[in-house]
Amino acid sequence: MFELIRANQRRAALLVVAMAALLAAVGFALGEVLAPGDGGVDGLATGLLLWVILGVVAYASGDKIFLGLVGAREIEKKDHPVLWNVVEEMTIAAGLAKMPDVYIIDKDALNAFATGRGPDRASIAVTSGLLEKLDRDELQGVVAHELGHVKNRDILYLMLLGAMAGAIIILADVGRRVLWYGPPRRRTSDKGSPLGAVILIAAVLLIALAPLLAHLLQLAVSRRREYLADACGAQFTRYPEGLASALEKIGRYGGALKDVSRTVAPSFISDPLAKASLDGEASSWGSTHPPLAERIRILRAMAGMPGYARYDEAFRAVTRRPVGVMPASALAEAPAAERGARLDPRTRADRVRGATDAIWQVKDYAFVPCACGTTLKLPPAWAGRPVACPHCGASHVAGA
Repeated sequence: MFELIRANQRRAALLVVAMAALLAAVGFALGEVLAPGDGGVDGLATGLLLWVILGVVAYASGDKIFLGLVGAREIEKKDHPVLWNVVEEMTIAAGLAKMPDVYIIDKDALNAFATGRGPDRASIAVTSGLLEKLDRDELQGVVAHELGHVKNRDILYLMLLGAMAGAIIILADVGRRVLWYGPPRRRTSDKGSPLGAVILIAAVLLIALAPLLAHLLQLAVSRRREYLADACGAQFTRYPEGLASALEKIGRYGGALKDVSRTVAPSFISDPLAKASLDGEASSWGSTHPPLAERIRILRAMAGMPGYARYDEAFRAVTRRPVGVMPASALAEAPAAERGARLDPRTRADRVRGATDAIWQVKDYAFVPCACGTTLKLPPAWAGRPVACPHCGASHVAGA
């Protein structure tokens, strides 16, 4: 996969430069709208400065900001042993030197994402809804998909572009508000200047189209990256049906995630802003993700046989495209030995209890065992207060 990694790094650099150019152009347009004939150069300089600041902030701590925005909480092995072990196993299968940090998002929607600078500093987050609905094989498929993004160096590209797209949208929104609520002031010397009028019209058009242009830049390669991550998921788990079944449940029970910005939506395994669906043969032209139904058909067309070459054949058969998505170096790799489904001894109630307990533990709930076998789970506000067991009546003190 070395070709893919190098190609992704080149594309990331080109797209970040293109986004910088768009950000500078929007800055120029905003300057012209605020002060026609005077503010263009100042706006251009502001746009470039903003690009530098955003690049530095995104590289230094963009992953932590992203995780904070979606309410993700870091866990340890004791908080959710199953999820921790799955991430550990898939890290080894992916050949990564360092295991990503593990986070849980307290949301019923079924979704997951990976973020960070690269394999040496990465994080993976899953929703509590995903932990409740998926069995171990399905959870492995989702985690392997996200580690595919980590291995392929997608996460830094998505983080940088998301930050810059957000800035472009904010600047464009400021420009639209200025145009709507207050007419621009023009220098006396520019009155009647045809060139000044053309520049102002171009600035207004750019402000109107900037959010769309930023979104198109995000779309440039995001769909192909999802197919490649699916191929990695099938290869790392050696069980394509696990990821296919997980995507099917996401499509059936998915649900939208509130308070998620469109600029970070490409990082998720499924579009977090729309209710996932298995209906229809194609997603909208503006979607950052391929249709779930198509992704599932490709994985199942592999007939349980893992391997990048096998995924490429299935991709061409399902999509009827003459060219696949896998690079030549990946096609030359020997496929891993296939495996069958594994029995997950946990019931649905066990999965729900495990996800709920993990959320409560990271929220500092006290888990107080009672002699009758009951475990009392008390919020931090109850620390030091006596509590009676609802089953046997024995008195306990949280935190004692």
